[in-house]
Amino acid sequence: MTERIFIGVAWPYANGPLHLGHIAGAYLPADVFARYHRMRGNDALMVSGSDSHGAPITIGADQQGVAPRELVERNHASFLDSWERLGISFDLFTTTMTDNHREVTHSIWRTLKERGHIYESEMQVAYSPDFNRFLPDRYVRGVCPVCNFEDARGDQCDECGSILDPVDLGNPTHNRDGERYPIEIRDAEHQFLRLSAFREQLAEWVGRQTHWRPNVRNFTLGILREGLKDRAITRNLDWGVPVPEEGYGDRRIYVWFEAVIGYLSASVEWAARKGEPDAWRPFWEDPATRAYYFIGKDNIPFHTIIWPAMLTGQGAYILPYDAPANEFLNLEGRQFSTSRNWAVWLPDYLDRFPPDPLRYHLAANLPETGDADFTWSEYVRRNNDELVATFGNLVHRTLTQVARNFEGRVPDPGELGDADAALAAKAASALDAVAASIEAVRLREALNAAMGLAREANRYLDAQAPWRQVKSDKAAAGRSLHTAMRALMALRIALYPFLPFSAQRLHELLGKSGRVQDAGWRLEDLEPGAPLPEPAPLFTKLDESAAEEMRAKLRQGETE
Repeated sequence: MTERIFIGVAWPYANGPLHLGHIAGAYLPADVFARYHRMRGNDALMVSGSDSHGAPITIGADQQGVAPRELVERNHASFLDSWERLGISFDLFTTTMTDNHREVTHSIWRTLKERGHIYESEMQVAYSPDFNRFLPDRYVRGVCPVCNFEDARGDQCDECGSILDPVDLGNPTHNRDGERYPIEIRDAEHQFLRLSAFREQLAEWVGRQTHWRPNVRNFTLGILREGLKDRAITRNLDWGVPVPEEGYGDRRIYVWFEAVIGYLSASVEWAARKGEPDAWRPFWEDPATRAYYFIGKDNIPFHTIIWPAMLTGQGAYILPYDAPANEFLNLEGRQFSTSRNWAVWLPDYLDRFPPDPLRYHLAANLPETGDADFTWSEYVRRNNDELVATFGNLVHRTLTQVARNFEGRVPDPGELGDADAALAAKAASALDAVAASIEAVRLREALNAAMGLAREANRYLDAQAPWRQVKSDKAAAGRSLHTAMRALMALRIALYPFLPFSAQRLHELLGKSGRVQDAGWRLEDLEPGAPLPEPAPLFTKLDESAAEEMRAKLRQGETE
């Protein structure tokens, strides 16, 4: 039965290029999940876009001496290029600068206001006397009141994840150009979301989400137990979505409020672009739809508390089914740091290496249950030992034997023996295992199940040795190679969500036309006698010197 799946992916701030931590945190997992569901025949919609507003944009624009819009447009173009080269298959990747996003945001605002969930009140805000300006929360740094982390932001603590306001911080300062400047706390009128009113509803709802990852569910319930505070949803800014209220011309809607609305506005834009203006509605209004939000752990409360509260207050749209947040990916034993340039930037990687080895390494090492570490040595090892020596070798030695001994045509299997039938059964069961794991968003487990089939097929070939069989019993060699090819037919399906480029090449090497994604999540038969193209390696072995080269580049690029 066809299912409808909505896939919202965290909106990256368009203040700089993407790095591998971003990819492992949200974008690769979402793409694997979306590719699987499309191949399964489900109605899947995956959207995101460049987060164009907020302090990271204005800070970046100030540092580079350009207007915020120019900075966003430059980085948005870089994102689109990276998605295409890495194979991240968004149905739409837009921005929060569109007229459509503004209109949808205003519509949500007005509904919440009419229902009494938005109100005006006075609040204390940070002000810099040195620069004669009100400060966005993220411009303020200080001591977290929850965990005592000394460099918490004014909107959220990176150490414990607590949602904060600048007035919550101890010893707050405005950090700029490496200097700390004192701030003043002033009173100002702002609009608030009555978040506290949703605590009981959200606690009951979250309590039922037993399929959530334990870290996501426990973290969310912990915040709810502490209680929710109403949150200001406007700020003294001149860059962002205008506030649809009289007297608020010098303020903008706070980015955390309008950015999550981007999931809805992107869906509306997607429908309009395809010429079916109402096509977005089933993804948001049909209770049978399952909505997944792929995010990093620093975004959990915005997707399991704030966005559900806004949706509940709006009244017409479904709540998230799951928010499978990943933990953090570290780099060579240290946290990614964009300020210190301790990062592997995605455009740089794609200029040097092919996409699928990265997709494979990150998927095999996803930080699903705890922080993980990316090292160049392990990247090279996985490429050589797993992609080249296991999967790639299985493909190449099978197809070269067919080319050499069966005139490049699919051999006739004849009557299968016990070992042949066992591998054929494992090929079918591997597809079921991979599917079950992906549907549960256990992607490392899914990849391991697929590679388990490749390892099993290699053991089968070693045991059958068709290169020896062909000398005395060509029919037996044909049976062995046909059985191995059947495993390859399954692998091109099972590995497609993870390795789309390599799976497509394997699809063609097996004599199939069209796109592998159109083949469906099923194991097809091979037609004996069907011609095959000339075999070619799927992957290239790397020398360990490649790892040292990239580590040296990383050290050279680091700034203190």
